[in-house]
Amino acid sequence: MEVTIFEEGVEPQFRLYLYDNRKPISPADAKVSITLSRLGVPAQLFSFKAQSDYLLGDHIVEEPHSFEAVIAAEWQNKTYHWGYKQIEARIEMSDEALGSTGIEIKTAGPAIIKPTLQMPGVIAFNHHNIVRVVPRAPGIVIAVKQHMGQQVEKGDILAVIESQILADLRGQFLAANKRLVLARTTYVREKQLWEEKITAKQDYLIAQQLLSEAEITVDLAAAKLRSFGEDPESVNQIKNLTRYEVRAPISGLVITKAIARGQVIKEDSEIFTLADVSTMYANLTIYPKDLSVIALGQEAVIKATASDLEGAGVVSYISALIDEQTRTAKARVTLNNDDGHWRAGMFINVVLITEEIEVPVAVSTDALQTLFDWSVVFGRYGEYFEARPLELGRSDGNMVEVLGGLSDGEQYAAGNSFAIKAELGKAGASHDH
Repeated sequence: MEVTIFEEGVEPQFRLYLYDNRKPISPADAKVSITLSRLGVPAQLFSFKAQSDYLLGDHIVEEPHSFEAVIAAEWQNKTYHWGYKQIEARIEMSDEALGSTGIEIKTAGPAIIKPTLQMPGVIAFNHHNIVRVVPRAPGIVIAVKQHMGQQVEKGDILAVIESQILADLRGQFLAANKRLVLARTTYVREKQLWEEKITAKQDYLIAQQLLSEAEITVDLAAAKLRSFGEDPESVNQIKNLTRYEVRAPISGLVITKAIARGQVIKEDSEIFTLADVSTMYANLTIYPKDLSVIALGQEAVIKATASDLEGAGVVSYISALIDEQTRTAKARVTLNNDDGHWRAGMFINVVLITEEIEVPVAVSTDALQTLFDWSVVFGRYGEYFEARPLELGRSDGNMVEVLGGLSDGEQYAAGNSFAIKAELGKAGASHDH
């Protein structure tokens, strides 16, 4: 009997050729069965039927072709038995050897697969945290205290400006205050004289009116100062009425500066732009085919393309329009940046978790190796490792679904599994039949 495994254009199958004294005999004249014993799985029985000049097995011979075969044949009322062994993609390795090579053993079983979607992006400032600083009054720049790229705290002096308009307002407020003091003194005196019947009531009423007018004038002057961001209570402590300080309204980074010493500026000039960088935006480019799997609140992992920097956030915005030129939409992930590592303009890759799927059998992706054009893991059976070609399903980069080739509860080599492949290479592993 000649036993072959035929796999040209078909799935691997047993084909048996029968001979008597080296002369072919009709396959229909004999009844043959083969029992295959493999590591880690029950024995498999093959029956045969006549096809042309050979007998064809009734099952696919699964890879790897590593097994012990027991053959039973009936011909001319006699029974014949043979057996042979075929070893492929198998290596023996003791538990002690496992420890020295650092191979990790895991068990295949149920897992939660989180498929991901990857897309490009760029880091940008959170535009809700950007403040444009304008002077309170026109004037001449006397000093510039902060510059591009500097980090400032709220209340820090950005620049010092001399303004005649602000000086006039301050002077008007101070003069109004002095008139108020005088009017209040006169009112108190006239009231006392009137109560003592020394002066006429008309004088008291005039003093009362002048006091009210002085109070109105002070309130008006104070309101004008407040419109320029000035605190009226602090005016009395100012020595130089023409000078005022432009202070940082928030803590943040100076991202633009349009001011220089000696420059004449208007009250609406944008002299500084500050950005609070405690949070940043990861702006994403979304292709139309991916819009159906992205949603607000979706978890995302942000990875810098030029470094090992990595962060996490959630999708906080998805545009409702597709750009006419690029034919893409925009989305945004908000990133915590308390440590200041994320910088505007950084190119990034964004990995979105699209869903969570529970699968009955999965293995870790670091266990996968390529052998004879198969994707395999190395199953652990006693002191042997043997390749198990897998039919793979969905993956999230950490775990991959197994659709066939490995069962729930089977052990396999995970970490450092490449060491087993290397040992097979040294042993001259081949895939010939």
